[in-house]
Amino acid sequence: MKTADQIEITPSVASRRNLDTRTTVASPAPQREQATDKTAIRPFQATKVPEAELVELRKRIQATKWPEKETVTDATQGVQLATMEKLARYWATDYDWRKVEAKLNAVPNFITEIDGLDIHFIHVRSKHENALPLIVTHGWPGSIIEQLKIIEPLTNPTEHGGTAADAFHVVIPSMPGYGFSGRPTTTGWDVAHIARAWDVLMKRLGYTRYVAQGGDWGALVVDQMGVQAPSGLLGIHTNMAGVIPADVDAAAFSGKPVPSGLSADERLAYERLQFVYQKGIAYGFQMGLRPQTLYGIADSPIGLAAYFLDHDARSYELISRVFAGGTAGLTRDDILDNITITWLTNTALSGARLYWENWGKLGYFNAKGVSIPVAVSVFPDELYPAPRSWAEKAYPKLVYYNKHDKGGHFAAWEQPELLSADVRAGFRSLRGDKVTR
Repeated sequence: MKTADQIEITPSVASRRNLDTRTTVASPAPQREQATDKTAIRPFQATKVPEAELVELRKRIQATKWPEKETVTDATQGVQLATMEKLARYWATDYDWRKVEAKLNAVPNFITEIDGLDIHFIHVRSKHENALPLIVTHGWPGSIIEQLKIIEPLTNPTEHGGTAADAFHVVIPSMPGYGFSGRPTTTGWDVAHIARAWDVLMKRLGYTRYVAQGGDWGALVVDQMGVQAPSGLLGIHTNMAGVIPADVDAAAFSGKPVPSGLSADERLAYERLQFVYQKGIAYGFQMGLRPQTLYGIADSPIGLAAYFLDHDARSYELISRVFAGGTAGLTRDDILDNITITWLTNTALSGARLYWENWGKLGYFNAKGVSIPVAVSVFPDELYPAPRSWAEKAYPKLVYYNKHDKGGHFAAWEQPELLSADVRAGFRSLRGDKVTR
């Protein structure tokens, strides 16, 4: 059953789906709703945001009630005032949402209902014959915007260092509660549920054989797909590999000294993971325990932006350099595109509830028991660099492992060419009629 904010969208509908009551959205006529096959693949268009709403966003940014400067000279107290002031000035005066709106509408968008919830997705088919279907999942604080940069290298590999045999048909869904997908009104949309829904989506699209890729929450989703191992799923690729042994994960969480007997790579991963648990995942505890309390990030653009920037120390360092005038994989527009889509769709809290849904069910970084073929990319500024030794134990059918010398947590966004090359190489052995799991 659809709620008032989950209305049908067709290319001719002028109003946008899932935007909150800042903009009035008309519901379709009841008879039309009843006649619609909710599980059909329906065209979707991220139609033009009313200018009045963008004006209101700028006014809210300019009306921010700023706190005083932090009392330290680094980021140990959180996102620094100087960074947020620079972000606010650019967001309120020079940032242009219309550019990303055009990018979103330049690719084929669709929507379909799965288990009572509308799921939005981008679906770009390659021009190359025998392209391999691929579903790619974003994370938090994220959206499909992060994956826009990898569509072309994956669907058109001959223009990006690959061959026609490396081509993919690419499907990029918005997770439940994120972007243009429906906002769950009941509990139950955890990672395992999303994993099952993605298999439904791929088979509804007619793909009986496919592969899956993900980072951040997307990495947990593809791990669960690997655990569930539905028929037709040939393998997964992850850029945040869930490889930490259970005893090591427990030791890092509790703050214990580095266990004896670890290799240099394992020791580095342990130290970085321990830092994440002790200093870098406060937002995870807040959203895991009390997501509904975060009214401030739904009501304040600057509150939302600061919360999103504080994902992890290494990503924040990159982002703060960008707003200080540097260039390192991301632009100011990249960062604000991702924040603005959350603001405009009013999905800050519905996205946050994913942490609550999974609280106590799954570890973020530990081995999950994936039994199908797995490809792994390791970027040096990830939360922890997954050692090959642990990857081989966590993924008994490890078919590809590559360690890069640059890049971080948001790989598709920061290093799209490197990630795309890894996806092509990682799944190369899984193509063809002789593939077995």
